[in-house]
Amino acid sequence: MAITAVQMAIIVGVLGLISFILGVLAETKKPAAGTPIPGKDVVICKYPSSPTVVLGSLSFVFLIASSVFGYLSVFYPYRGKQVPQSILFKSMNFTIFFNVSVFAAGMGAMFLLWPTITEQLHRSHNVHHNLETECPTAKTGLLGGGAFVSLDAALLWMVALMLAVNAREDFLDDQKEDHFKGGDDHVITTTI
Repeated sequence: MAITAVQMAIIVGVLGLISFILGVLAETKKPAAGTPIPGKDVVICKYPSSPTVVLGSLSFVFLIASSVFGYLSVFYPYRGKQVPQSILFKSMNFTIFFNVSVFAAGMGAMFLLWPTITEQLHRSHNVHHNLETECPTAKTGLLGGGAFVSLDAALLWMVALMLAVNAREDFLDDQKEDHFKGGDDHVITTTI
């Protein structure tokens, strides 16, 4: 069974939606701060149990999967017909949406990874020699923002896919017309 553009769009959209949901959950489950426990010349931060790091990591993984499928869907040879990439990039709209999709995926990845890694570092390095430490957590809002940008990236990949399908159809229609007309480089001669 051949894969269709609609199936690829659904895969990209579902993966992007899962990334969005996991990113929002990671943001809402993140504690505001840890509890400082004073010790001898140190402060130990005790953080409540939270799935933020796991949810943030999974959101990042689903964003990457959505972006990989988005990228592959644009260049996939639907119905077994390969189209040169140069044909797709002749369309200014496709070029813009393709580049914006790559940029959005990168921004979403950054906004998801940065607070996830920061949160993990705060939890693993919880002994501080500064006695006035307030036991910080990752910056609030970054995971939620990353979730929205990852959803945007998936939607932009789907738009790029639609534009690629249009460019493919135009190219294949032109190829078919040239074939039936004999093309410009075919000379038809008859003798009487």
